[in-house]
Amino acid sequence: MALQVSSSAFADGAAIPKKYTCDGQDVPPPLELSGVPKESKSIAVICEDPDAPSGTFTHWVLYDLPASTHAIGERASIGKTGVNDFGKTGFGGPCPPKKDGAHHYRFHVYALDVDSLGRPGLSKREAMDAMDGHILAEGELTGTYKRASV
Repeated sequence: MALQVSSSAFADGAAIPKKYTCDGQDVPPPLELSGVPKESKSIAVICEDPDAPSGTFTHWVLYDLPASTHAIGERASIGKTGVNDFGKTGFGGPCPPKKDGAHHYRFHVYALDVDSLGRPGLSKREAMDAMDGHILAEGELTGTYKRASV
């Protein structure tokens, strides 16, 4: 079953506004969810950049959101935050090298059949391992960002 993920800030495949990047306020974009299976017990979100020079770079690990979650705001205070590849908990906005072209940022959303993935501060790998065998539905929203080279 497909879970639909959208944002009032940008359309799928479109540019992410500067506000949600390291060049702006560095806050997560608002996400709207639909199609969450009724048997779901929690929601998880992982945002990553597959175009990073060193390989896929994780920008956000958010989990243990209530299954009733239909929107995640810029100042999300629900669920638990994991550690991103900046080495910090919470959201780290798009921040590709200035010399690079546009990078793609994939917001993966998962509906799970478990209430909790465990302690706060999980890495993406730990969260993915905890989700293994518990994903009821998933969806994705992709945005792009290119920094000004000046």
